Amino acid sequence: MTTQFQRLLRPRSIAVVGGGAWCEAVVAQNRKIGYDGAIWPVHPSRDSIGGLPAFADIGALPGVPDAAFIGVNRNATIETVRALNEAGAGGAVCFASGFRETSDGIELQSNLLQAAGEMTLLGPNCYGFINYVDGVLLWPDQHGGARASGGAAIVTQSSNIAINLTMQTRGLPLTYVVTAGNQAQIGLADIGMALLEDHRVSVLGLHIEGIEDIRAFEALAAMARRLGKSVVVLKVGNTEHARRAALSHTASLAGRAAGAEALFRRLGMGQVRTLAEFIEALKLLHVAGPLPSKQIASMSCSGGEAALIGDTAYRHGLEFPPISDLQETRLRELLGPLVSPSNPLDYHTQIWRDGEALTETFATMMTADIALALLVLDFPRKDRCDRADWDRLIAAALSARERSGGKLAVVSSIPENLPEEIAARFIDGGVVPFNGLEEACAAIRCAADVADAPEQAPILIAPAPSASAMMTEAAAKAELAPFGVHVPVSRSAGTPEEAAHVAEEIGYPVVLKGGGIAHKSERGAVVLGLNNADEVEDAARRMSAGTFLVEQQVAGGVAELLIGVTRDEAHGFLLTVGAGGTMTELLKDTQSLLLPTSPEMIERALDALKIAPLLSGFRGAPAAGLPAIVSAIMAVQDYVVAKAERIVEVEINPLICGPDFAIAADALISKEKADD
Repeated sequence: MTTQFQRLLRPRSIAVVGGGAWCEAVVAQNRKIGYDGAIWPVHPSRDSIGGLPAFADIGALPGVPDAAFIGVNRNATIETVRALNEAGAGGAVCFASGFRETSDGIELQSNLLQAAGEMTLLGPNCYGFINYVDGVLLWPDQHGGARASGGAAIVTQSSNIAINLTMQTRGLPLTYVVTAGNQAQIGLADIGMALLEDHRVSVLGLHIEGIEDIRAFEALAAMARRLGKSVVVLKVGNTEHARRAALSHTASLAGRAAGAEALFRRLGMGQVRTLAEFIEALKLLHVAGPLPSKQIASMSCSGGEAALIGDTAYRHGLEFPPISDLQETRLRELLGPLVSPSNPLDYHTQIWRDGEALTETFATMMTADIALALLVLDFPRKDRCDRADWDRLIAAALSARERSGGKLAVVSSIPENLPEEIAARFIDGGVVPFNGLEEACAAIRCAADVADAPEQAPILIAPAPSASAMMTEAAAKAELAPFGVHVPVSRSAGTPEEAAHVAEEIGYPVVLKGGGIAHKSERGAVVLGLNNADEVEDAARRMSAGTFLVEQQVAGGVAELLIGVTRDEAHGFLLTVGAGGTMTELLKDTQSLLLPTSPEMIERALDALKIAPLLSGFRGAPAAGLPAIVSAIMAVQDYVVAKAERIVEVEINPLICGPDFAIAADALISKEKADD
């Protein structure tokens, strides 16, 4: 953490510039959290702000402030930033909006940055930050957090999302909550790196509307890996409506959902889809750290709960390994003849009041091959019920974790049925408290994904393309072939008669395609299995095309794949592999990676496809040659890397895969138009 940024986040003196209710709140909230440094309100005409004497301007302050909250309009903000910078202040939070996120604010933002110079600037258009470990904030509103000695740090572009997260009652301990707003000077990744350096921060959560600096996120991932800390991401802007909202909010480039998912997977950052999952994943990683696998065990005193956790876990790709013979014997001893030991385990209620039996049962399920054991436990309402019996379950869970040395979580089937004060007891004892089965399973998947990301080469990036043009299929194949993409023998023809003559030279059977037509199948511009010149000429006359491509038909294929690369200006070059041919739109079965990638990562992506069994040889059919497929995909990558400055899109569909070959039956390439 730079000295300037440290002065901002851990100030010994604060200037609060402005006189509205927002500035009053900054003073009040600092008093409430127990800040013991100097607070200097600044206002040209008021005598006091929030009960403290006010100073007329920055020059009248009794000292140089480490940090400042600027709660004035956007034009006055620029002059205030300039005055603070000239005075030598450490940093400032710019509350005002109306900068880059508006059509007339771009020049103002440039002026703001110039005024700031080397002084650290958060925002504009943000609430600022809350530092729960040191007890200080630049925050113009209420918040729901409490002082903490360690826990998760959260960075978000949205101030309202930040407030909402502080109001959670799920027991997540927070160290910092920082809002970035427009990220005029310092971005999410830079803030994240500064927070990760604090030893009191156990895990970092990022709520992201758009990516502006991939290299900064790569640096953040490298730091997190070096420090042994995890990063959880909630990326929004995955639909067109959400993308428009993100652009209007912070002028960020939201990018494509597949590109963002591939980016964070590559960086080893766990991904979630809701704020509830976000909180639960941060709790899990704070208490237990990354999980080595998705193998879990479940324990409940109800068959209904056991079935519910089984169904929920399946939706998230979690696994229940069977119990061993040794476990089964011990569980029968503990639970009696009426219980059938299994995983998930319904341990019934006969041991409900036997603390030692409960402890031993839970510990027996926590074997070394289990990444996390789950105890399903909903607590009764405190206002209407007696929780005395549940204290025994709490004690048994804490004792079982200590006795076994394994990782244990307690999860309520309904989110609100695990109160915050009980969650805190579990966290203190090293047990993860989960609010809700769905959220728990999403968090477990996230924590397992975090541990399953090898370090890779820097991402291949390029600016947004300008005007582009599509190459013909023949030209596209001619470009790809020198890089190792195998293509069928083919020739172009200008007339039906010439097409028939070319077919005779190539040899039958052949495929006839209309030249310059995309999505040929839908438009009747491809005919397969032509076996003589008359068939070729007749097919050409019935085809609405000015030119033709006659191609040797590929025989012996066992599967068809789609191989595509698109330039995603927000995330880099996105490689997509999936079911090809007519199955592309029907199955929508794809996996995405960012370039450059490796043969190992390509194999993992292929194995994750729904059609993976087909590639492996389904029901006795021949398997596709994996080396040939991987070689073809790596050849496409080599082509894109070599031509990156102009490539907009490359697509092979289908790549016909046989036992020992992979041939590009169709190919399209879109390039930026060359400068005249």
